Amino acid sequence: MAGLFDKQAEIYQDARPNYPPHWYSMLAALTPHHALAWDVATGNGQAALGVAEHYEQVIATDVSESQLKCGTPHPGVKYLHTPLSLSDDELATMIGDDGSVDLITVAQAVHWFYLPTFYPLVSRLLRKPGGVFAVWGYNDIEVTPTFDPVMKRFHATTLPFWNNKIQYLFDGYKTLPFPFQSVGLGCEGQPAALDIPKKLSFDGFLRMLRSWSALTTAKEQGIDLLPQGMVKEFESAWGGSDLVRSVNYKAFMLAGKVKL
Repeated sequence: MAGLFDKQAEIYQDARPNYPPHWYSMLAALTPHHALAWDVATGNGQAALGVAEHYEQVIATDVSESQLKCGTPHPGVKYLHTPLSLSDDELATMIGDDGSVDLITVAQAVHWFYLPTFYPLVSRLLRKPGGVFAVWGYNDIEVTPTFDPVMKRFHATTLPFWNNKIQYLFDGYKTLPFPFQSVGLGCEGQPAALDIPKKLSFDGFLRMLRSWSALTTAKEQGIDLLPQGMVKEFESAWGGSDLVRSVNYKAFMLAGKVKL
């Protein structure tokens, strides 16, 4: 999925919700060591910064150079570009020794990966015993009973323009293969349900929509999924463009360790 988010990198950074700090505390409590973490598909580094509060060094990687350019500098985070041309051995060498990584995280991205090669790399790099692998995402936003049906109808218009791998996300990772031993935060077929509360302006909501890869794909085909009429309908259901609302993103997580 290299390049999928390159064209909206700056919008992506500004629009997405922040993951709650207690998520990182929760994951850190599961690993006995806190020397090295790897945040995969880090994008602008949002999750890497949270992980860095608990681990001595975080290697934050992405296939997108434009996303990495939007990353927030942090003394404990090392951003690395990892083009798809890298072999697994080359990538592993950039991260650390086999069995050296205490925590591996993937936020809102594992559904894009080629899992038959990625999962063995995770198993290879995770510390054994003690290392934890965690993936999470979100697939819906709750605003009000008036607004939510409008959002549902709009989402339906975007479906033809998503890459087919997005179905894992739409399913809330319930159909995502996850062959790791549960550590109490979901298991294969049964992700842990989580919430991401956020104060969101109407303008921020529109930026979130415009960060969707489906809208970019449709635009490249000459189709505007968010014309002014749709914006006005959203604005009316929102309650006015000046209103800041308390919204809730519906999230889910799977965490596990290598089966020994």
